[in-house]
Amino acid sequence: MTVKWMSVLLILQMGCYLRSGNCGKVLVWPMEYSHWMNLKIILDELVQRGHEVTVLRPSASIFLDPQKSPGLKFESFPTSISKDDLDKVFTKAVDVWTNEVPRELCLSFSPLLQNLFEEYSNSYLKICKDTVLNKQLMTKLQGSKFDVLFSDTIAPCGELIAELLQIPFLYSLRFSPGYTMEKYSVRFLLFPSYVPVILSGLGGQMAFMERTFNEKKWSQFYSETLGRPTTLTETIGKAEMWLIRYYWDLEFPYPTLPNVDYVGGLHYKPVKPLPKEMEDFVQTSGGMVSWVNGQKHVRRQSQCNCVGPCPDFTKGHPKTKAFVTHGGANGIYEGIHFGIPMIGIPLFGEQHDNIAYIGAKGAAVSLNFRTMIRTELLSALEAIIDNP
Repeated sequence: MTVKWMSVLLILQMGCYLRSGNCGKVLVWPMEYSHWMNLKIILDELVQRGHEVTVLRPSASIFLDPQKSPGLKFESFPTSISKDDLDKVFTKAVDVWTNEVPRELCLSFSPLLQNLFEEYSNSYLKICKDTVLNKQLMTKLQGSKFDVLFSDTIAPCGELIAELLQIPFLYSLRFSPGYTMEKYSVRFLLFPSYVPVILSGLGGQMAFMERTFNEKKWSQFYSETLGRPTTLTETIGKAEMWLIRYYWDLEFPYPTLPNVDYVGGLHYKPVKPLPKEMEDFVQTSGGMVSWVNGQKHVRRQSQCNCVGPCPDFTKGHPKTKAFVTHGGANGIYEGIHFGIPMIGIPLFGEQHDNIAYIGAKGAAVSLNFRTMIRTELLSALEAIIDNP
């Protein structure tokens, strides 16, 4: 059994141990996009092992489709913002961060990025209020007698729901800006002298939690709802366990804690064979390049002319010579698993950090999405294929 799956079994034990040999009931406060994909890997395994998993599904949800997750139960409820409203927040964030936010400037001098964080925080605060102030919903959750709540830290409110239901909770987390949650809630010792600060281009004097979630608003709402003074950071720090979605083959080492486990690459699944006609074609070639972006955006014509159409080839194929990626953590860990040299074209978020980390280990080169031209891409391909 791998170390990564041992942490998943701890979730199972938390659910089963209160039920005299029977499996437990897990309540889930989800997050959208790739965060949901990573949560769902664990949730599907819980269902396979006999646990009852219920996902709270706001009406504004984008990715939570009950038809695609028949093993999961969904508790849907109305929200004051629509699916289109939430989708616009995420789409704007990706577009502005990718194309407009100055990369050489820190957050102190980037009102664009600060405004994006504010919009995101306000949207989730509305959803949180719509959840915990819904008396009918909360009464139903109380009566369901859940054993544990599981959530993604980047979507605040799960910890408040767990406090109201008086049940333990645990998190899945890739990172928080500046490692603020990790330092002040989990109590990690992250020394910048040898652990690069994620999103390190976003340095500044104000705490990152304030910038990302507007902690003052959240802390005030949590205090009002719980009837006692508290803060977002304090409430998050009560988590029983943290599943951190990275691993030491990418990250830099630092001291850890007993209630933390590292599950980077947990999403990996064995590759499927190519269709016969494609396999025959690939076998006649000298190799292929896999280009997977992970995000819906329009590639510039100058980027793709040199290679023609950019299909999503299987990264695990032995004929794959290089992997062109936007630098998302899931893709990076697949590249590490298959041992493929990478060309990183990071767009937003921690993607620049991911490419820098894997580049420091000699497994990737980075190109600038805003300025790259076809000759740069060709040169990078030649470099990693001819000198892997």
